[in-house]
Amino acid sequence: MHTVEDTDRPRVVVGVDGSPGSRVALAWALESAARRGAALQVVAAYPVDLYWADAHLLDRGRLDLLREDTGARARELVTAAQRDPRSAGVAAVPVEVLAVPGAPAEQLVRLSEGAEQLVVGSRGRGGLRSTLLGSVALHCSAHARCPVVVVHPATAPTAGPPRVVVGVDGSAPARAALAEAARAAAELDATLEVVTAFHLPVLWTDLSVLVVESQDEFRDEALRRARDVVDDVLGADPPVPVQVLAEEGRATDVLVTRAAGATLLVVGSRSRSRLPGMVLGSVALHAVVHAPCPVQVVHPAGAHDGAAGARRMAAGAS
Repeated sequence: MHTVEDTDRPRVVVGVDGSPGSRVALAWALESAARRGAALQVVAAYPVDLYWADAHLLDRGRLDLLREDTGARARELVTAAQRDPRSAGVAAVPVEVLAVPGAPAEQLVRLSEGAEQLVVGSRGRGGLRSTLLGSVALHCSAHARCPVVVVHPATAPTAGPPRVVVGVDGSAPARAALAEAARAAAELDATLEVVTAFHLPVLWTDLSVLVVESQDEFRDEALRRARDVVDDVLGADPPVPVQVLAEEGRATDVLVTRAAGATLLVVGSRSRSRLPGMVLGSVALHAVVHAPCPVQVVHPAGAHDGAAGARRMAAGAS
């Protein structure tokens, strides 16, 4: 098995723990690394708090055995994923397996520094029963230093031609997400579906509720703004087919609906919502929890830089 240090390739990181969710994430990460020409870093964490809680584990050799066993189990997962006939072109991906001590979420965020992508399952062995999203996936989505893909174990098969959906609203996170989505669409040979949501404002009077402008006028204005963002970020001649759509409704609902049958949904995150206590923007959080396909969360600081990043992506695709 190769190591990441043996190559100058870009790096994709994936967390595994033996759960069904992490197995699906590993398969997705292998295919993503193959498409990108990247090396894959497979990370499996083992607990060290037991070292302090159990005198039986004070023997350092037992911790070494725990680390070795964790690494061996992770390598078995990699071998099985590489041999899966449903995965194409993954055998040549350089793979490094890391067995690391401590909390998996903290280790994955640390190793995401400098990586092109971090892939996690939506639920692992440590998922909180009180949440719809596992704590590791939630922590990584909010704090990773590169784009994060959350893969659901029950993801429905892609229906029809490959399609990458991205939500835009003109903000910096949405622009970063658009550039990353275009790159993903190029890698997947997919159509890029750019979606913006709009609301019909209403004016309350003593007699009735009056719509200020017609629905068509609001949709046309939303489409114009979205197309301006596409032109600004991707240029006048995008390297992938682009379809721009404007849908009435809440962005959370619109994106999840459009993601049905998609290969990937890409959303930008503001890292912290305006809602107290939320560590992800409400749209990104809703998408990660409820989307029926893998979801990629992009933070502006960890994504490609707007039009410049898109131009680099376009040059690579050509």
